[in-house]
Amino acid sequence: MKSDSPKYQAYVQILKEELIPAMGCTEPIALAYAAAKAREVLGAMPEKVLVEASGSIIKNVKSVIVPHTNHLKGIPAAVTAGIVAGIPQKELEVIAEVSPAQIEEMKSFLNTVPVDVRHIDNGQVFDIIVTLYKGASAAKVRIAGYHTNIVLIEKDGTVIFQKAVEAASSEVRTDRSLLDMESIWDFALTVDLNDVREVLERQIAYNTAIAEEGIKGNYGANIGRVILNTCGDAVRLRAQAMAAAGSDARMNGCELPVIINSGSGNQGITCSVPVIVYAEELKASHEKLLRALTLSNLVAVHQKTGIGTLSAYCGAVSAGAGAGAGIAYLCGGGYDEMTHTVVNALAIVSGMICDGAKASCAAKIATSINAAILGMNMFRQGQQFDGGDGIVTQGVEGTIRNIGRIGKDGMKETNEEIIKIMSGE
Repeated sequence: MKSDSPKYQAYVQILKEELIPAMGCTEPIALAYAAAKAREVLGAMPEKVLVEASGSIIKNVKSVIVPHTNHLKGIPAAVTAGIVAGIPQKELEVIAEVSPAQIEEMKSFLNTVPVDVRHIDNGQVFDIIVTLYKGASAAKVRIAGYHTNIVLIEKDGTVIFQKAVEAASSEVRTDRSLLDMESIWDFALTVDLNDVREVLERQIAYNTAIAEEGIKGNYGANIGRVILNTCGDAVRLRAQAMAAAGSDARMNGCELPVIINSGSGNQGITCSVPVIVYAEELKASHEKLLRALTLSNLVAVHQKTGIGTLSAYCGAVSAGAGAGAGIAYLCGGGYDEMTHTVVNALAIVSGMICDGAKASCAAKIATSINAAILGMNMFRQGQQFDGGDGIVTQGVEGTIRNIGRIGKDGMKETNEEIIKIMSGE
């Protein structure tokens, strides 16, 4: 792909937009970001707080530990962290700098300030409205569409900033519909690595660090360590274990940042750590690792474009298939091996539900990576799932479109039922 072509420039920009750092699970952090911005606009500590959130936000925040809060969970904790200690200019690292005194202040705030949480449905899967009150004054901030996308800022009923929710994504983000598997493959093999090196090197450093911490520490159900202790040390198992360990740590209070993909730290870990493990095992050159990560990240984003940011469809599936694409390339595979790996992986685990961010995400990540590696080995052994086998259709793009339909449209009712179950309804 020529470096001066619009598509080449778009692919570079997509990687820069997607591979950004985040501290903690991204949905609680988005709440903290909205709250920190509202606190800045209010100009005072609030006397009461109203949080209005879509069902998928409620689902994804309910069970995950918010970092830098001494293991507090849930929407009130996330919002409180943003109000007390948030630096809104740092966006998804909004609560990266928290003092012990601020942690104590958070506990006091939660005990003394009412935080009202309400479920809303404004037609947006990703929707957060935080309103802070102090006497007769109020500040409101709305984030919609994706994690840092502020669409409304109000103070005392006066609109300070506003943009149409429907137009927001296209205004600030590169068109993801430009992605297709053949062009992604071409781009990964020909990109001037200096154009993508910074974001990929940061992904390697950050996501490796949290995976190593997950293996060493005691986080959640310690899925990564369970795999290593019971299944062996083969590279396919280490790839699953290290990625799972990164999620173990991230879902359970580790305060290390991650580089995300498709708005998710778990997905960022899933489509990078297994590729890094394989590159080390195969003694691949650093250049080949960077190209493999370019491939895995863009394949993951391409799948999520049709699904959307939040869904009842587990994002580890698409990220795992992305990792499989990168691993297939590292193992010497060409375009056919890469695409069949993705199709086979999707045929195996598509339909795994997302029931929010929590400890079991690590096991789902391991399962998705296992499916991707199995899918690769199937094709290397002359086996594959053919068009007409269930949701698999002729050609990789058709199968990816089918996955988008399932994740975005087919699982809407599933998502609602999951939210009801998690809400005790």
